[in-house]
Amino acid sequence: MNEVNLSNRLKRVFDYIPEGTKLADIGSDHAYLPCYAVLNKRCTSAIVGEITEGPYNSARSTIRQSGLEGIVEARMGDGLEVLVPNEVDVITIAGMGGSLISSILEKGKEKLQGVETLVLQPNIGANQIRNWLDYVGYSLVEEDILEEDGKIYEILVASKSNPNSAYSEKKDMELFIGPYLLKNKNDAFKKKWEHEKKNFERILTQLESAKQTEESVQKMKEVEQKLEWIKEVLS
Repeated sequence: MNEVNLSNRLKRVFDYIPEGTKLADIGSDHAYLPCYAVLNKRCTSAIVGEITEGPYNSARSTIRQSGLEGIVEARMGDGLEVLVPNEVDVITIAGMGGSLISSILEKGKEKLQGVETLVLQPNIGANQIRNWLDYVGYSLVEEDILEEDGKIYEILVASKSNPNSAYSEKKDMELFIGPYLLKNKNDAFKKKWEHEKKNFERILTQLESAKQTEESVQKMKEVEQKLEWIKEVLS
């Protein structure tokens, strides 16, 4: 049985998986996370979902080398279509854009029956996931942010049964930046938003120098609002 080693990013995702759960990892990157979760007794079983044959075969290889055949199962299919309702109680999706993660969850909404916890790690667009979670009624319960190999990643943890709202009267800003991240502004958080500040300042300059249309004026207002939020959290 081969030991599975995780990157710091995936190790942090693992940390948020509840103990004794049945896991589905969608878009799994060689099935490292689900195999690690089962080998370390965090999960009792796991399903790996892959949409293409190459990653599917890589997942099967890791499962076989880890001695976990029959406990971790690789399935080929689009997003959550590899699952049946009530089959798992936690889903992880890591290493994709926030828009894609949201669309996978939206498209497979009927498969979320019985799923108590979502642990989501977008590469970009975490705000799109927050908006989707808020829309469908999953409560955001934890957030994390870390830097690995020069890239910054956010992790969002959502619960179906938690009745408490993560948001205050500044909900729009919190959806954009992250209500829990705002309470713990670590170095990765500051680095991300310093970078985003420069990015939005560049966009605003381009909009100001372009021909003014109703659409561009509206876009300018949106960028100005986001810049105002960013400056507030960095002050």
